[in-house]
Amino acid sequence: MSSGAPPPQPSPARGEGVGIQIAPSILTADFGRLAEQIRAADAGGADVWHLDIMDGHFVPPLSFGKEVIAAVRAVTSKPIEAHLMVAHPGEQFADMAKAGAGRLILHFEAVASDVEIARNHIAQARALGCEVGIAINPETPAEALFPLLDVIDEVVVMLIRPGWGGQEANLDHLAKVRAIRAAAPGIVIEVDGGVKAHNARTCVEAGATLLVAGSAVFNPTQTPQEAIAALRASLA
Repeated sequence: MSSGAPPPQPSPARGEGVGIQIAPSILTADFGRLAEQIRAADAGGADVWHLDIMDGHFVPPLSFGKEVIAAVRAVTSKPIEAHLMVAHPGEQFADMAKAGAGRLILHFEAVASDVEIARNHIAQARALGCEVGIAINPETPAEALFPLLDVIDEVVVMLIRPGWGGQEANLDHLAKVRAIRAAAPGIVIEVDGGVKAHNARTCVEAGATLLVAGSAVFNPTQTPQEAIAALRASLA
Protein backbone atom coordinates (compact mmCIF):
# COMPACT_ATOMS: atom_id res chain seq x y z
CA MET A 1 0.00 0.00 0.00
CA SER A 2 1.03 3.58 -0.52
CA SER A 3 3.21 4.95 2.27
CA GLY A 4 2.03 8.58 2.16
CA ALA A 5 -1.44 9.14 3.55
CA PRO A 6 -3.61 11.69 1.73
CA PRO A 7 -4.99 14.39 3.98
CA PRO A 8 -8.32 13.40 5.54
CA GLN A 9 -11.35 15.13 4.10
CA PRO A 10 -14.37 16.47 5.96
CA SER A 11 -17.08 13.93 6.71
CA PRO A 12 -20.43 14.20 4.96
CA ALA A 13 -22.73 16.82 6.42
CA ARG A 14 -25.98 16.08 8.16
CA GLY A 15 -28.82 14.90 5.95
CA GLU A 16 -30.21 18.19 4.67
CA GLY A 17 -28.93 19.12 1.24
CA VAL A 18 -26.74 16.04 0.91
CA GLY A 19 -27.24 13.62 -1.97
CA ILE A 20 -27.55 9.90 -1.41
CA GLN A 21 -24.14 8.50 -0.53
CA ILE A 22 -22.63 5.04 -0.83
CA ALA A 23 -20.35 3.68 1.86
CA PRO A 24 -18.51 0.50 0.82
CA SER A 25 -17.65 -1.99 3.55
CA ILE A 26 -14.52 -4.04 2.96
CA LEU A 27 -15.58 -7.23 4.73
CA THR A 28 -16.02 -9.04 1.41
CA ALA A 29 -13.11 -7.33 -0.36
CA ASP A 30 -10.00 -9.23 -1.43
CA PHE A 31 -7.58 -8.25 1.34
CA GLY A 32 -4.68 -9.38 -0.80
CA ARG A 33 -5.57 -6.57 -3.21
CA LEU A 34 -7.12 -4.17 -0.75
CA ALA A 35 -5.39 -1.00 -1.92
CA GLU A 36 -6.30 -1.78 -5.53
CA GLN A 37 -9.93 -2.45 -4.62
CA ILE A 38 -10.22 0.72 -2.56
CA ARG A 39 -8.85 2.80 -5.41
CA ALA A 40 -11.26 1.10 -7.83
CA ALA A 41 -14.25 1.86 -5.62
CA ASP A 42 -13.09 5.45 -5.16
CA ALA A 43 -12.84 5.78 -8.94
CA GLY A 44 -16.35 4.34 -9.21
CA GLY A 45 -17.79 6.98 -6.91
CA ALA A 46 -17.58 5.70 -3.32
CA ASP A 47 -18.41 8.52 -0.92
CA VAL A 48 -17.48 7.17 2.51
CA TRP A 49 -15.56 4.13 3.76
CA HIS A 50 -17.45 2.08 6.34
CA LEU A 51 -15.04 -0.12 8.29
CA ASP A 52 -16.51 -2.80 10.53
CA ILE A 53 -14.57 -3.45 13.74
CA MET A 54 -15.72 -6.69 15.41
CA ASP A 55 -14.31 -8.04 18.66
CA GLY A 56 -15.67 -11.58 18.98
CA HIS A 57 -17.69 -10.53 22.05
CA PHE A 58 -20.39 -8.03 21.10
CA VAL A 59 -20.70 -10.06 17.90
CA PRO A 60 -19.14 -13.51 17.45
CA PRO A 61 -16.86 -12.78 14.46
CA LEU A 62 -13.50 -11.04 14.63
CA SER A 63 -12.60 -8.65 11.83
CA PHE A 64 -9.71 -6.21 12.02
CA GLY A 65 -8.43 -3.26 14.00
CA LYS A 66 -6.60 0.03 13.82
CA GLU A 67 -3.93 -1.27 11.43
CA VAL A 68 -6.48 -1.80 8.65
CA ILE A 69 -8.05 1.60 9.35
CA ALA A 70 -4.59 3.14 8.87
CA ALA A 71 -4.00 1.10 5.71
CA VAL A 72 -7.27 2.32 4.19
CA ARG A 73 -6.49 5.90 5.22
CA ALA A 74 -3.17 5.61 3.37
CA VAL A 75 -4.85 5.06 0.00
CA THR A 76 -7.99 7.19 0.09
CA SER A 77 -8.88 10.77 0.90
CA LYS A 78 -12.56 9.88 1.36
CA PRO A 79 -14.10 10.05 4.86
CA ILE A 80 -13.73 6.94 7.01
CA GLU A 81 -16.23 5.84 9.61
CA ALA A 82 -15.39 3.09 12.09
CA HIS A 83 -18.40 0.95 12.96
CA LEU A 84 -17.51 -0.43 16.38
CA MET A 85 -19.37 -3.68 16.86
CA VAL A 86 -17.50 -4.17 20.12
CA ALA A 87 -18.40 -4.65 23.77
CA HIS A 88 -16.43 -1.64 25.04
CA PRO A 89 -16.42 0.95 22.26
CA GLY A 90 -14.96 3.81 24.26
CA GLU A 91 -11.75 1.84 24.83
CA GLN A 92 -11.10 1.89 21.08
CA PHE A 93 -12.04 5.47 20.23
CA ALA A 94 -8.54 6.94 20.55
CA ASP A 95 -6.91 4.22 18.44
CA MET A 96 -9.55 4.50 15.71
CA ALA A 97 -9.27 8.28 15.57
CA LYS A 98 -5.47 8.19 15.48
CA ALA A 99 -5.59 5.63 12.65
CA GLY A 100 -7.71 7.95 10.52
CA ALA A 101 -11.41 7.44 11.30
CA GLY A 102 -13.26 10.75 11.27
CA ARG A 103 -16.54 9.32 12.52
CA LEU A 104 -16.94 6.80 15.33
CA ILE A 105 -20.09 4.66 15.43
CA LEU A 106 -20.99 2.83 18.63
CA HIS A 107 -23.86 0.48 19.23
CA PHE A 108 -26.55 1.64 21.62
CA GLU A 109 -26.77 -1.91 22.93
CA ALA A 110 -23.03 -1.88 23.74
CA VAL A 111 -23.64 0.91 26.28
CA ALA A 112 -26.51 -1.00 27.89
CA SER A 113 -29.04 1.03 25.86
CA ASP A 114 -28.50 3.77 28.44
CA VAL A 115 -28.85 7.37 27.28
CA GLU A 116 -26.50 8.83 29.89
CA ILE A 117 -23.76 6.28 29.19
CA ALA A 118 -24.21 7.01 25.50
CA ARG A 119 -23.84 10.75 26.16
CA ASN A 120 -20.55 10.12 27.96
CA HIS A 121 -19.27 8.16 24.96
CA ILE A 122 -20.41 10.90 22.59
CA ALA A 123 -18.47 13.47 24.62
CA GLN A 124 -15.40 11.22 24.57
CA ALA A 125 -15.53 10.91 20.78
CA ARG A 126 -16.09 14.65 20.34
CA ALA A 127 -13.03 15.35 22.48
CA LEU A 128 -10.99 13.42 19.91
CA GLY A 129 -12.29 15.67 17.13
CA CYS A 130 -14.57 13.00 15.67
CA GLU A 131 -18.15 12.96 14.52
CA VAL A 132 -20.38 10.43 16.25
CA GLY A 133 -22.91 7.89 15.06
CA ILE A 134 -25.04 5.44 17.01
CA ALA A 135 -26.18 2.12 15.56
CA ILE A 136 -29.23 0.16 16.66
CA ASN A 137 -29.77 -3.57 16.31
CA PRO A 138 -33.01 -5.04 14.95
CA GLU A 139 -34.53 -5.48 18.42
CA THR A 140 -34.02 -1.83 19.46
CA PRO A 141 -36.85 0.60 18.66
CA ALA A 142 -36.09 3.88 16.93
CA GLU A 143 -37.65 5.80 19.80
CA ALA A 144 -34.84 4.69 22.13
CA LEU A 145 -32.53 7.11 20.31
CA PHE A 146 -34.84 10.12 20.26
CA PRO A 147 -33.19 11.72 23.35
CA LEU A 148 -29.83 11.61 21.52
CA LEU A 149 -30.75 12.82 18.05
CA ASP A 150 -29.72 16.40 18.77
CA VAL A 151 -26.19 15.44 19.87
CA ILE A 152 -25.15 12.91 17.22
CA ASP A 153 -24.33 13.22 13.53
CA GLU A 154 -25.65 9.90 12.28
CA VAL A 155 -27.96 7.02 13.10
CA VAL A 156 -27.19 3.59 11.69
CA VAL A 157 -30.22 1.34 11.35
CA MET A 158 -29.20 -2.30 11.10
CA LEU A 159 -31.33 -4.24 8.62
CA ILE A 160 -29.69 -7.52 9.69
CA ARG A 161 -28.21 -9.07 12.79
CA PRO A 162 -24.76 -7.47 12.98
CA GLY A 163 -21.60 -9.44 12.48
CA TRP A 164 -21.93 -11.33 9.22
CA GLY A 165 -21.90 -10.07 5.65
CA GLY A 166 -24.09 -11.43 2.89
CA GLN A 167 -27.37 -11.55 4.85
CA GLU A 168 -30.70 -10.61 3.30
CA ALA A 169 -31.98 -7.21 4.43
CA ASN A 170 -35.13 -7.17 6.52
CA LEU A 171 -36.92 -4.19 5.04
CA ASP A 172 -39.46 -4.14 7.88
CA HIS A 173 -36.79 -2.25 9.82
CA LEU A 174 -37.15 0.67 7.42
CA ALA A 175 -40.06 1.73 9.63
CA LYS A 176 -37.36 2.90 12.05
CA VAL A 177 -35.78 4.99 9.31
CA ARG A 178 -39.11 6.69 8.66
CA ALA A 179 -39.60 7.37 12.38
CA ILE A 180 -36.12 8.84 12.82
CA ARG A 181 -36.43 10.95 9.69
CA ALA A 182 -39.70 12.40 10.99
CA ALA A 183 -38.09 13.17 14.35
CA ALA A 184 -34.83 14.61 12.98
CA PRO A 185 -35.21 15.80 9.37
CA GLY A 186 -31.59 16.90 9.03
CA ILE A 187 -29.71 13.94 10.46
CA VAL A 188 -27.71 11.43 8.41
CA ILE A 189 -29.48 8.07 8.45
CA GLU A 190 -27.44 5.11 7.32
CA VAL A 191 -28.81 1.66 6.60
CA ASP A 192 -26.50 -1.31 7.00
CA GLY A 193 -26.98 -4.92 6.01
CA GLY A 194 -28.11 -6.50 2.78
CA VAL A 195 -28.35 -3.27 0.78
CA LYS A 196 -28.30 -4.15 -2.91
CA ALA A 197 -29.36 -2.60 -6.20
CA HIS A 198 -32.80 -4.21 -5.94
CA ASN A 199 -33.67 -2.61 -2.59
CA ALA A 200 -31.53 0.54 -2.42
CA ARG A 201 -34.29 2.78 -3.76
CA THR A 202 -36.72 1.46 -1.13
CA CYS A 203 -34.20 2.38 1.57
CA VAL A 204 -33.85 5.89 0.19
CA GLU A 205 -37.60 6.36 -0.12
CA ALA A 206 -37.87 5.50 3.59
CA GLY A 207 -35.46 8.31 4.40
CA ALA A 208 -31.96 6.82 4.32
CA THR A 209 -29.22 9.10 3.02
CA LEU A 210 -26.19 6.80 3.38
CA LEU A 211 -26.11 3.20 2.15
CA VAL A 212 -23.58 0.69 3.42
CA ALA A 213 -22.71 -1.70 0.61
CA GLY A 214 -20.49 -4.71 1.27
CA SER A 215 -21.02 -7.64 -1.06
CA ALA A 216 -23.00 -5.27 -3.29
CA VAL A 217 -19.65 -3.62 -4.11
CA PHE A 218 -17.08 -6.36 -3.53
CA ASN A 219 -18.28 -9.55 -5.20
CA PRO A 220 -16.98 -12.03 -7.78
CA THR A 221 -19.28 -10.98 -10.63
CA GLN A 222 -18.64 -7.22 -10.85
CA THR A 223 -15.79 -4.80 -10.55
CA PRO A 224 -16.27 -2.23 -7.77
CA GLN A 225 -16.87 0.43 -10.46
CA GLU A 226 -19.59 -1.68 -12.09
CA ALA A 227 -21.20 -2.46 -8.74
CA ILE A 228 -21.36 1.16 -7.61
CA ALA A 229 -22.69 2.18 -11.03
CA ALA A 230 -25.48 -0.39 -10.63
CA LEU A 231 -26.36 0.97 -7.21
CA ARG A 232 -26.45 4.53 -8.57
CA ALA A 233 -28.59 3.44 -11.51
CA SER A 234 -31.07 1.78 -9.17
CA LEU A 235 -31.58 5.16 -7.45
CA ALA A 236 -32.12 7.12 -10.66
